[in-house]
Formats: sequence, C-alpha cells, structure tokens
Amino acid sequence: MRRARPGDGTALLRLPGGATVPVEVAASLAARTRGLLGRDTVAGALLLTPAASVHTFRMRFPIDVAYLRGDLGGELTVLAVRTMPPGRLGLPRPRARHVLEAAAGALADWDVRPGTRVRVDGHTAGR
Repeated sequence: MRRARPGDGTALLRLPGGATVPVEVAASLAARTRGLLGRDTVAGALLLTPAASVHTFRMRFPIDVAYLRGDLGGELTVLAVRTMPPGRLGLPRPRARHVLEAAAGALADWDVRPGTRVRVDGHTAGR
C-alpha cells in the first residue's frame, strides 16, 4: 500500500526541549522548485519533502540546511547540518528524505545538529 504524500502547507517544527518553530511544507514539485527564491528572509523554516539536496543559486541570503531522515508523521533524525552562502550546490545525502532550510545561524540557535531528533506537528495542507 502506498503512503499518503503530504501536501504543501504549514506546520510546527518541534525542537529539542519542546520549543516550536513555524515551518512551511513544500511537497509539490512547484513549491520545492521555488523554495526560498525571491525572498529576502525566511520566518521560521521551510521543509522540502521529498528532497535529498538543495542549491542556493539566485538566493539573496545564506541559509542553514539540515538533511533529515524518517517519516513526516514521526520523529525525524538530523543527518547533517550545513550553512550555505548564495550560489552553491549542496551534495545529495543518500539517506536523506527531507531538507530543512532556515536563515543562517538559526539551526545553531535552535540546538539542531547531527543526531538531533525533531518532529513536524500539525501539518495542514493548503490549496
């Protein structure tokens, strides 16, 4: 049986210690392709799913990138965290199923590093 795929929408990212951060979910090809292009900043984070790599070509600001494995309905484990300036191509992470993007420095502020477990709660698909 095939798993239901999440749609584009919003959710809360539950961080270590129980804090939450608003997260946009980009599940459609169009939303994943657009990502953070054309923005000057990001409020909270953007979760690309499915995704195993990202680029920052034509981006206006540096971003933190966390590569995640696991299912959206459960805990996600952070495989790697990188800060990427504009104009870079990130290498694919073979075990990654999702990529979390946030403003540079945000993931360190949120205590997100390899091995950290996070959760996406309350995903509501937009139309």
